[in-house]
Amino acid sequence: MNIRKISDISLKVCAGLLLAVSLVLTFTVSDYYIFNRIGQYGFVFVMCQWIKKAGLLLIPLAVYYNKKSCSDIAKYFLPVFVITACFTFGDFFDATNITENSTGAELCFANINEFIPRAANIALYFISSALYLIVCALLFVRDGWKANAKSFIFLPFAIVACVPLNIFENFFDINDYSPEHFLWFKNFTVWHLLAILILAGFTVGAYYFLKTQNEKQRQDYLVAGAIILLIQYHSKDSMLLGDGYNVYSYVFSAIPLFICNIGVYVACLSVILKKRTLYSISFFVHAVGSLTVFIYFGKDEMSNYGIIVSYSILYFCLTHCLLFALCVLPTALGQYKFRFKDCIIPLVYYFVVIILATVASGLVSSFLEGYTYGDYTLSFENGDFNLPNYAFTQVNPLPIEVPMVPLRIWKWDMNIFYVLLVYLAYVCLFWSFNGAYFAFLAIRRKVLARTAAGVAPVTAAEVVAEAAATQADEANSVETANAGTADGESEVTEEECEQTENV
Repeated sequence: MNIRKISDISLKVCAGLLLAVSLVLTFTVSDYYIFNRIGQYGFVFVMCQWIKKAGLLLIPLAVYYNKKSCSDIAKYFLPVFVITACFTFGDFFDATNITENSTGAELCFANINEFIPRAANIALYFISSALYLIVCALLFVRDGWKANAKSFIFLPFAIVACVPLNIFENFFDINDYSPEHFLWFKNFTVWHLLAILILAGFTVGAYYFLKTQNEKQRQDYLVAGAIILLIQYHSKDSMLLGDGYNVYSYVFSAIPLFICNIGVYVACLSVILKKRTLYSISFFVHAVGSLTVFIYFGKDEMSNYGIIVSYSILYFCLTHCLLFALCVLPTALGQYKFRFKDCIIPLVYYFVVIILATVASGLVSSFLEGYTYGDYTLSFENGDFNLPNYAFTQVNPLPIEVPMVPLRIWKWDMNIFYVLLVYLAYVCLFWSFNGAYFAFLAIRRKVLARTAAGVAPVTAAEVVAEAAATQADEANSVETANAGTADGESEVTEEECEQTENV
């Protein structure tokens, strides 16, 4: 084995270790804790940590996708900021939610959340710094010293893409605003409408932009979007969760069984691995999941989003915009052709998710109920914690009551009748969304055909007939070239993309 091959393998291994260690670090103090405290931690350290966060976008693209521009930026910019951060961290590792005025409940949650010791946190921080430097050095070995000046044009885009969303909190105090304030985000307000318009505009804009790119460039941009989504998604998983997203104050909220949380991983893996099964799950399940919570956020008491520029609402909008786009763009761009028979696995998948979410909800609730630290014991009746509402299995987002049919899980009673209704309701939403998709295809095909022929517009009856014909066509569509693989999945081929675009 020659030296070049050894260095390439070492580069990929070190990059993978860096990503893994960085993931674990999000469950410690997490460097996102500092970004709304620039005055406390200093501009230099905060900026260094921000650039390092952008490095988590640049390095995978440089190492695994051979993006020369990302490599140039990483190897020339990252080392300076990584080294500087190692000497300017101040009291970063001493961050804690424990104060002399902490209540018994807060002490209990601090004991739960700070499950990674301070010494381990420090060790992981410096291990990640060393891995940054090793990866940058190996990029020099692989790509040489020469850099294209045009590469550095992309640096500002990487920095903006990885912007810490709580940085705006340096300019306002959330305690100065009440739910009655005009800037407060609620259902069916002007800010809610703005969020929906942003979702639509972002998805349509991304579609038309990617439509102008060749197939490799489309894939690279989709992968970049997936990495950005993962980086931003994990910005909330600090042990100091009470300082971050939504209403949860314990680390168990990081369990990815909220429907959009698990959708982040499925959608990202679908564009990275290009597997048909993952595409079908993303499109059939998670596209409508992310869309429905955008249209209705649930009862006001379920959420505490704050004002429009607070971390929670910016986090929600950005992650759900990216999630919805990653779920629908591969199909819209013709990289994956969704068929009716592709609904089977997603339906089973979502049933499994509901079961796991129900069990996890019951176990976490049971663990928290009666948890004791010092001389204080947590109790739901005392309002010490919110129910872990994984996949909406415990708290009904609609303002209606559901009869209780209890199922005991450890110390907690779950409403099995309500859980069943949640599954059926979402299945109906899945079918409605996909019915709209096939109706759109039918209308589009008929309109294009009549426009080309110069005849009258399509009628409603013709749309229904065309939808039925489209369903029949999909059921009898030709399998992809490698659809017969052992695991029943296949990579989406270039020929299939071309066939889909010609429809």
